[in-house]
Amino acid sequence: MSSSIKQPNAITCKAAVAWGAGEAMVMQEVEVSPPHPQEIRIKVVTTSLCRSDLSALDSHAIFPRIFGHEASGIVESIGKGVTEFQEGDHVLTVFTGECKTCRQCMSGKSNMCQVLGLERRGVMHSDQGTRFSINGKPVYHYCAVSSFSEYTVVHTGCAVKVSSAAPLEKICLLSCGLAAGLGAAWNVADISKGSTVVIFGLGTVGLSVAQGARIRGASQIIGVDTNPEKCDKAKDFGITEFINPNDCNEPIQQVIKRITDGGADYSFECIGDTGMITTALQSCCDGWGLTVTLGVPKVKPEVTAHYGLFLSGRTLKGSLFGGWKPKSDLPSLVDMYMNKEIQIDEFITHNLPFEEINKAFELMREGKCLRCVIHMPK
Repeated sequence: MSSSIKQPNAITCKAAVAWGAGEAMVMQEVEVSPPHPQEIRIKVVTTSLCRSDLSALDSHAIFPRIFGHEASGIVESIGKGVTEFQEGDHVLTVFTGECKTCRQCMSGKSNMCQVLGLERRGVMHSDQGTRFSINGKPVYHYCAVSSFSEYTVVHTGCAVKVSSAAPLEKICLLSCGLAAGLGAAWNVADISKGSTVVIFGLGTVGLSVAQGARIRGASQIIGVDTNPEKCDKAKDFGITEFINPNDCNEPIQQVIKRITDGGADYSFECIGDTGMITTALQSCCDGWGLTVTLGVPKVKPEVTAHYGLFLSGRTLKGSLFGGWKPKSDLPSLVDMYMNKEIQIDEFITHNLPFEEINKAFELMREGKCLRCVIHMPK
């Protein structure tokens, strides 16, 4: 007597659909297709707003589109060939995946998966198609995640199974910004005890770098930001000194060199301003000064710097997702949170229902939030 596995059907749900650059998103019904082979469909529980969502929405990107990538949820259905996940599993989504078989994944030197790397065209990795539609017409994805929807479909390599004991409304921050900052401090820079650190930009990523530097035992952690309201908050994450460039009568790199006795051991550019990369390099010390850039620039993507900065021994490194291999490494960060070894709750400045998602974007535009967690209907 044979038995057959019931295949999932298409479903309809509410999603925040972006129709044009800079426009408010529209809450409307979308059709979500069943997961294809090696894909899972997720009921999104919470999704937090990342600045890259705002930057992409404000740019002349692909439309109509469903943004969102920093999210947590529960597996609702699985596609053919999926053995890693089961219905009911708790997961984090990730914007850059891990296939575990390509040259990069196998190298042990990189998290830049050749198969499931950053997706920029608004489609799925597997077949270059979409899983969302309205009246039969495609609605495009963002980073192959699109979490501003009650349900979404992702490749299994872009989801990480986590403990059901971990609060989804907190750990969603680990699927992008918070993990990126910690990884930049630990994996990319490998900050040493007693060292000096300067961080340009004190949003979630910059403050996560500060947290990572504090945990590593850095002796001096300098935060640079033009928003004076961030001063007190920054100290909660390890910032020992706050500098507002608008209050300085000399170049900020000169200020930093003076208070660090010749320059910081490590500097981090967390703004997304390529001009600031040169300032960060100049703020490092000769010989071994290391600058890590994490920000994604809206304009002028080219980096320019005087060759003398490198002849003097400085190093510039890039960082994507803090060097973490998402499927291999994220569960350990969840464990660290559960063991109270890293802070997450303190980054959440706002909690909003899904229908108020446009308000979350305004809060970020106005610089009034670190992370705004958006809660889906139960």
